[in-house]
Order: sequence, then C-alpha cells, then structure tokens
Amino acid sequence: MFSLALIPITMGATYFVTCFLIPKYLVEKKYGKFILHALYSVVLAAYAIVFVMLAGYVYLTDLQIMEIPPLGWSLSYILLSVYLIVIVVAAFHLLKMNYESMEKFKDLQQKILETQLQVKEQELMYLKKQIHPHFLFNTLNTIYGFALNNSKETPELILKLSNLLDYILYQVTKPKVALYDEVEHIKEYISLEEVRFQDSLTVNFSCTPIAKRLEVAPMLLIPFVENAFKHGVLVKGMLSVDIDIKCDFDSFKFEIENNFLSEADDYNGAKGIGLDNFRKRLDLLYPDTYQLGIDAKGDKFCVSLSISHLNN
Repeated sequence: MFSLALIPITMGATYFVTCFLIPKYLVEKKYGKFILHALYSVVLAAYAIVFVMLAGYVYLTDLQIMEIPPLGWSLSYILLSVYLIVIVVAAFHLLKMNYESMEKFKDLQQKILETQLQVKEQELMYLKKQIHPHFLFNTLNTIYGFALNNSKETPELILKLSNLLDYILYQVTKPKVALYDEVEHIKEYISLEEVRFQDSLTVNFSCTPIAKRLEVAPMLLIPFVENAFKHGVLVKGMLSVDIDIKCDFDSFKFEIENNFLSEADDYNGAKGIGLDNFRKRLDLLYPDTYQLGIDAKGDKFCVSLSISHLNN
C-alpha cells in the first residue's frame, strides 16, 4: 500500500522531467534553468513523500510506529528510490530522442544527397549538350570543305563521322563507358583528321594495354584531342600531335602535345567553352581523384590528365 501511494509521485516526477525539463531546457541547452527547475521538482517530491509517510503512519499502522519498517522512515532512501526510476526513464527517453534525431538527420542527409545528385546530373547533361555540338560543328565543317572541292575522300569522311555519331548517340548517354571504347573513339577521330590534313599531319599515338574493367565518363578525352587539331599550328608545313595513354590496375594517365606558337596564337581554347566545361565535368565526376595540367612549353602545348581509383 505504501509503495502504491508512491507511484503517483514517481510518475509525476518522471513526466515532469521527460516532458518538460528535458525538451524545454536540456535540449535547448539552458542548463541553468534545467538545474533550477530540477531542484524545485526534488523539493516538491520530498514534501509529497513526507505526506505519504505520515499518511502511512496514521492509516496503515494505526499509529503503531514500531510496525513501520526502518526504511519507511528514511526520506533520503525513498527519495533516492523514486529518482532512481526517474533517472532511468529519463535516460531511455534521451536515447529515444537521440535515435529519432539521428534518423531525421539521416533522412535529411539522404534528401540533400539526392538533390545534389539531381543537380549534378542536370549540370552534366547541360555540359554534354555544349560539348557535342561543338565537336560536331568542327567535323561537319571539314566534310563541307571536302564536298565543295568534290573530293573523293568525302564518302570516307561521312562514314567515319557516322561511326562517331553512333558512339555519341548510343554511348554518351551512359554514365560510364569502357576506357577501351573511349580510346577507340579517339582513334576514329584521329583517322578523320588524317584525311583532312593529308600529308601535313604527323600523329604519334601510343597506348598501353587497357583492361576491359576500366570505365570512364563518355567523351572524357576527346575535347583535348579536338583542341590539339583545332588550335595546333603548322610548323614548317606540318602539324605534330603526340598522344600517350598509360593504364594500370585502376587508373590512367593521358598526355597530349601539339605544335604551339605563342606569338601566333594565344590558344583561346585553353580558356574557351570546351576546356572550361571539361574542368567542370571533372569537378563533378572525379572531384578528389583527378589531376589536370595545362601548360605551354616552348613550341609545344601540353595537357596532362591523371585519374585514379576508377574501380571505385
């Protein structure tokens, strides 16, 4: 009976701590007010416990004080027992609040991540749409020039362009393509330029064996190759382009050089829409795993791109 009489006091103290003190003061980091109101609640609980002790003395023992167990007269023991329950419940309540907060935080992070991914996908699609017309415009100009001269090479150029369009239309929409296919695409483009330049072009192309598992973003390297032919300068009637691709287990390094005369061409391509968009693509696709170097060394314009952890 005495224990049952203490239950309302325990419940009141528990609800006061968990439903008022914790959310209003502890969670809001108002520690001074939390301690002050907690002391008030302890004092009120002590008064209530004293009242229950007196009522038990009067109504449960008929004023027979010797029948009361020794612990029944210990205010500190009873108060400690009550607040031990309060502390345990409050601890579980805090754990529950913390778990719910973590779940909400995870949901918020997931929503933010999904939004960022959607924005990145839209940015990538926009950048791709800028790159593709730029590439096609230059190629169609080449074919147009050959057609005006009634060149026999025009059908071959159209066939090679068809192969390039096939790659662009059916592969570039994928998030990743095999690095091997990307290199084959570069070879197709080089063969197209060789027809255009005829005997005024020298291309030194070297590539180590490429593992089938290596994948990259589509149209990743072609902007540099395109700019090498577009902005390269004929020196003694020859345009020289050197391309070197080295691959290992999960990374590759791409290097390209072309003739360059600073007094003849300030190489606006290095600052133009093609390479500017290319940098943005790299920042979106490989933010922490790529290294890009663009430099003019004497009569050579050099570009170096390294990307690691492709398997990730």
